[in-house]
Amino acid sequence: MTIHIEELTFECIIGILDFERITPQEVIVNVKIKYSYEKDNFINYADVIELIEQQMLEKKYKLLETAIEELTQKIVSKYSKITKLNLKISKPNIIRNAKVSLSKNYFATCN
Repeated sequence: MTIHIEELTFECIIGILDFERITPQEVIVNVKIKYSYEKDNFINYADVIELIEQQMLEKKYKLLETAIEELTQKIVSKYSKITKLNLKISKPNIIRNAKVSLSKNYFATCN
């Protein structure tokens, strides 16, 4: 089964520049989660959305790299059925003529 969370948009403090530490800016998060679905044992996408927003609002990350690493770890730790995760965070307004994004892929390993 695959969950797609597309264009999750909210404002938070993220970045290293002085004005980024004071004024919240728009971020866009896209997530693709592949997992082993079993009857009545599923991943609630609303819970994933809440986890992402809450983590980013509370942590006020300086680097996208740190945000994406910690979010990936938190999501895969909470949902053991995940076999593959793609997480992308974009800052659409930080550069006048470009949307800046960072993405990470996670693949579960067999023990």
